[in-house]
Amino acid sequence: ALGLPPEQVRVIYPAIGGAFGGREDMSVQIVLALAAWKLRRSVKIVWSREESILGHCKRHPVWLHCKWGATREGKLIAAEVRVVADGGAYCYTTNKVLGNATITCTGPYEIPNVKVDVDGVYTNNLPSGAFRGFGAPQGMFAAEMQMNKLAVALGMDPVELRLKNLLREGSLTAVGTPLPGGVGLVEVTEQCARAAGWKQTDQGWEKPTTTDPWGFGKPQGSLCSGLGLAVAFKNTGFSFGYQENCWAKIELRGEKKITQAVVYIGSAEVGQGSHTAICQMAAEPLNLPLERVRLVASDTGTSPGDSGSVSASRMTFMAGNAVRGAAAAALERWRAGERPAVAEYTYLAPKTTPFDPETGHGVPNFAYGYVAQAVEVEVDTETGELRVLRVVCADDVGKAVNPRLVEGQIEGGVVQAVGWATCENFITAEGRVLTPNLSTYLIPTISDVPERVESIIVERPDPRGPWGVRGMGEMPFIPLAPALVAAVHDATGVWFDEFPLTPERVL
Repeated sequence: ALGLPPEQVRVIYPAIGGAFGGREDMSVQIVLALAAWKLRRSVKIVWSREESILGHCKRHPVWLHCKWGATREGKLIAAEVRVVADGGAYCYTTNKVLGNATITCTGPYEIPNVKVDVDGVYTNNLPSGAFRGFGAPQGMFAAEMQMNKLAVALGMDPVELRLKNLLREGSLTAVGTPLPGGVGLVEVTEQCARAAGWKQTDQGWEKPTTTDPWGFGKPQGSLCSGLGLAVAFKNTGFSFGYQENCWAKIELRGEKKITQAVVYIGSAEVGQGSHTAICQMAAEPLNLPLERVRLVASDTGTSPGDSGSVSASRMTFMAGNAVRGAAAAALERWRAGERPAVAEYTYLAPKTTPFDPETGHGVPNFAYGYVAQAVEVEVDTETGELRVLRVVCADDVGKAVNPRLVEGQIEGGVVQAVGWATCENFITAEGRVLTPNLSTYLIPTISDVPERVESIIVERPDPRGPWGVRGMGEMPFIPLAPALVAAVHDATGVWFDEFPLTPERVL
């Protein structure tokens, strides 16, 4: 934008908290750079909350019309889905977000006959863009709603129905190609279901009854409780033909033994602990204690190679492969006598492809993560208020580099998804935002956090991931809304095809 060569631009990225897609598109960056360049002095901009809500892109509002068919025995045979998304005034990332919606709107299931039509529409609303899940929450909501409705229509347990149809090793997806190796959908579904109380009997899977005297779906006064389940998958890394890559450099210092390893990488830290995981993954192949690893990150002056953004649940997978390659090369030079021993490595992920324009087939992603979630909810039929009592979330992360950080991601994703599904009601009319502050756009508070969040870490290695690692940052968010709606149906007998489930809407 400034007409400058890259070496005259330096970016130093401070650790300033969560992003969730909000920094994937430009907002003030070029304006600030232009002002600093022209004024020859430091400049900054501070937005008010209202300006931030008005100025940043939003999650795509999506309308889906679905028609699915199954045999009486519960085997899926066909799915037809029409998707229309409000892209707002500019394209931004709409085409890529809707690419993910295309993949996910038929769910993690093997369906032999699929027809999906997807449109992003220019409107006078705020631009829509990247947000945690990147099209998968909208697509999976429709798919899992269809599965829960099919289970009721067939008189079949929702876990039993899913296990008849989940993608497995070698199963063809809706885009005509199999998932990469290490498909953990069955494992996360079974482990989540068991933890939530389902039992596997000779007649198949059976849903639990609560320990409460009135049980699920049986009211006590104005209160009803219900239990619902949903399953999802999410890609790791950039998609649709982009050559994914990540650069890292390692410098080994010392004389007779390595006293310190310095890791250089462009990776940002957006609150999830990726820098901790990167240090751990550097320490492992170097056989060093963690305190001997120093990270120099998020600065184009020290890390000129491209590491890519911390988005698409990609950083642990991509940085791990880059760091492992740099560590191996640096060790080789150390053993050859170089002091300090320095090596760079750029990891290139397996190639992906765009959708074929005629058939829709392709290899859109090189890796995926898998998640299942069960939600227990209490509904007050006099006020329409919901109380999320318990969430069980099973995530196949391939290998948990840092289990505590994985649990933090699960708990944070669950709470964020509770907000999306129950109270975050963003309203526009004729291009104007009617909810421009936190008194009208409500986000979860501590009182909205589920009473219990049970994190189950499943480790089925990804053959391409470092030490089997998969990305998992977005997964816990994706299945909560359909699982919650299924739980509300279990409690009240009412399906909700639209959310957030505000008290007014539920009542």
